[in-house]
Amino acid sequence: MKPALTFLLILSFLPLGQAAPTTPEIISPQVKSCVTKAVSWLLKQQQPAGHFSEQKSNQQPRRGDIPSHAAAMTSLAIMGLASVGHLPGGSSPESIAVHKGLKFIVDHVEPDENGYLGRSDRSRMYGHGIMTLMLTEMLGMSPDEATDKKVREMAEKGIKLILRSQQTPKSEANRGGWRYEPSSSDSDISVTVWQLMSLRAAKNSGIEVPKEAIDKAIAYIKRSYRAERDSNGQLKQMDAAFSYEPYGGRQTFSTTSAGLLSLQVAGQYDIPEVLGSSNWLLKFPPEVNEPWFFYGCYYYAQGMYQRGGDHAATARQKTEQMLVGAQSGEGAWFPRNGNEKSAGPVYATSLALLSLSVYHHFLPIYQK
Repeated sequence: MKPALTFLLILSFLPLGQAAPTTPEIISPQVKSCVTKAVSWLLKQQQPAGHFSEQKSNQQPRRGDIPSHAAAMTSLAIMGLASVGHLPGGSSPESIAVHKGLKFIVDHVEPDENGYLGRSDRSRMYGHGIMTLMLTEMLGMSPDEATDKKVREMAEKGIKLILRSQQTPKSEANRGGWRYEPSSSDSDISVTVWQLMSLRAAKNSGIEVPKEAIDKAIAYIKRSYRAERDSNGQLKQMDAAFSYEPYGGRQTFSTTSAGLLSLQVAGQYDIPEVLGSSNWLLKFPPEVNEPWFFYGCYYYAQGMYQRGGDHAATARQKTEQMLVGAQSGEGAWFPRNGNEKSAGPVYATSLALLSLSVYHHFLPIYQK
């Protein structure tokens, strides 16, 4: 894709009244080297069929029956590569790899009759949200019309599934959110954030998304904010965290970062929950050995960048320090803790690239 066309696409996805960055940010040589090594490592993990996996295989997957989480991980890899400027349509090895990954998704993921994408690779609504976000971000970027048509069709059906799933009858606490399956009667912040970002990206790209759906998701996220309130519901403290579930559950840097970014992506830049959670993250910054570090670091870097000022500067320094120090010599990152460890290095490396990409300004959803 020509640079001018890419720039126009980015402009077309910006919220009204919001300008694109006028000058490029200075990126340190250490971070540039880090990104270059990570991109090189990721490309080596692409399998002949097009998906990204550290598990080598020459087997050609069948449509609708692909390796576990292969589509979700490939979508993360595509977004990670695209976030640092490697978009489909170019002639470079990186652009060719992104296009090949996109072709894997549209040719091998078989949505059900309702447009559910998380069934083919058993990644459930997590994967559905990740894939839908990626497909929506890639609209109009494919070099061939056939692939772009499939991308649009899958993205539009994926958005309809998210909207339909939100209508599942739920308790007041869980209303407006999502969980593991389209029919789940409860919700959590980690699944909800992917769906909300997909809805916002879709709305920015011209896909019809009712305002009510985004408003309900915002209300759900706000219910997960753990600040003390007075009898009138007004906040009584200046900083607090988001919990995994409304009115309870663990409060971590990852859940707090997820809440922070999702509200800003939805246009809520100056509400108390955004101000308070970003202040909380200044007091309690992440450490590389924390549970779900890479998942949380991605939201932390992007969310604090959106906040701007001291929040952005502090988070940038912290993110770059942690990730540069934790990168392996071959260019990958490896999760160290708990369940995240089983997700593997393609997952961690893709999220690390997204964390380091906040000053590159390529993916529309993360435009400030």
